[in-house]
Amino acid sequence: MNKIGIIIRREYTTRVAKKSFIIMTFLSPLLFAALIMVPLWLSGIKDNESKKIAVVDFTNEYGKVLKSDKQYVFVPVQERVQNIGNSQLKKDFYAVLLIKGDLVRDSTAATLYSEKQVGIELESTVSRQLSEYVENKKLDAYHVANIKQMVEKARTKIDVTTIKLDEKGNSKVTSSIVATIIGGLSTFLIYMFIFMYGVQVMRGVVEEKTNRIVEVIISSVKPFELMMGKIIGIALVGLTQFLLWIVLTLIISNIAGFALFGTSISNLQAGAQLQGASTSGAQQAMMTVFQGLQGINLVEIVSYFIFYFLGGYLLYASLFAAVGSAVDNETDTQQFMMPITIPILFAFYAAIYSIENPDGPLAFWCSLIPFTSPIVMMVRLPFDVPLWEKLLSVGLLVITFIGTTWLAGKIYRTGILMYGKKPSWKEMWKWLRYKN
Repeated sequence: MNKIGIIIRREYTTRVAKKSFIIMTFLSPLLFAALIMVPLWLSGIKDNESKKIAVVDFTNEYGKVLKSDKQYVFVPVQERVQNIGNSQLKKDFYAVLLIKGDLVRDSTAATLYSEKQVGIELESTVSRQLSEYVENKKLDAYHVANIKQMVEKARTKIDVTTIKLDEKGNSKVTSSIVATIIGGLSTFLIYMFIFMYGVQVMRGVVEEKTNRIVEVIISSVKPFELMMGKIIGIALVGLTQFLLWIVLTLIISNIAGFALFGTSISNLQAGAQLQGASTSGAQQAMMTVFQGLQGINLVEIVSYFIFYFLGGYLLYASLFAAVGSAVDNETDTQQFMMPITIPILFAFYAAIYSIENPDGPLAFWCSLIPFTSPIVMMVRLPFDVPLWEKLLSVGLLVITFIGTTWLAGKIYRTGILMYGKKPSWKEMWKWLRYKN
């Protein structure tokens, strides 16, 4: 056990000291924080330059309907231009709105021309104002007294609030969107970590075997001890990097929140600085996210994330190590990689399809099968998985990890000292049958 500890320390210290680890550890939180803060900041910046839109109305009816604001100024044009592409209007104005006919009879009679792709805000502004006018005109045609008021009163938007109740009857506001985002993000991170660090184990074994360093190491430690030390050491590297990402992202996001809004990002849910002013869509969405987080047990999510990260990684890393020990160079690993990568890719796609139905048969069974559970279970956890399912999934994963480690150790023990020959599946089966 002491020898395994030495190998773990060696793997951990050498990889943590690498420039690539340091750069990615500190660069990634900056990118994560930028993904959170930059859209929030940019959404609050308004374009002060007014854009002029020429309105060519063949009916002389709809040009007066469009109301200008600080951002868009609608200018009626008397000139009846049929071909906007050859007109000077396209150069004098940001866009040209051509209305060729009665919108009551033909809802497609309005066309917006521009040399640049117009933004969705302009398109929605024009569509909304014209739609309201046409709707009112159609209502007037019924000649029913107070019909507009009746329609306005009948028009209702239903906002459904989801409340989560605990066993004691206490309630918390939740959000299925927030739960889906957390599940999807956790799934992607697990998938990425298993693949990335599992391949690192394989490459490390191949490199040591190619350089003949392993021959010196094997003279002092057993092959199984070497394999376990390498797997656990790289697992600790990944766990360290993940925890640093979380801490640094929170720190950078809160610093940016104070710099941009005068409050920490965690206080945006209360709207201390934003409620008095008009909040943008991104700011409202951010506050909705924080409110939805209150109904999710983040401690449980993080705890299971760490377990499934370690469990999934240890399961697949032992297989990657076995592949690395069986070949002499990285090119030869391709023929043995396929049986390992297919379950990982299947688990990832199963998780994607399980997002919409986290309690469906696909999600249920894949969250229990050990080769897919580390990835798929993370999709289901924000939606309150029954305890017995969690325990069964954890137990099966632990048992399978022990089994794959034992099998991989038998391949590793023989393959690590084999040179100059490409092993076949038949020969690797013989290695499994060798007795100690």
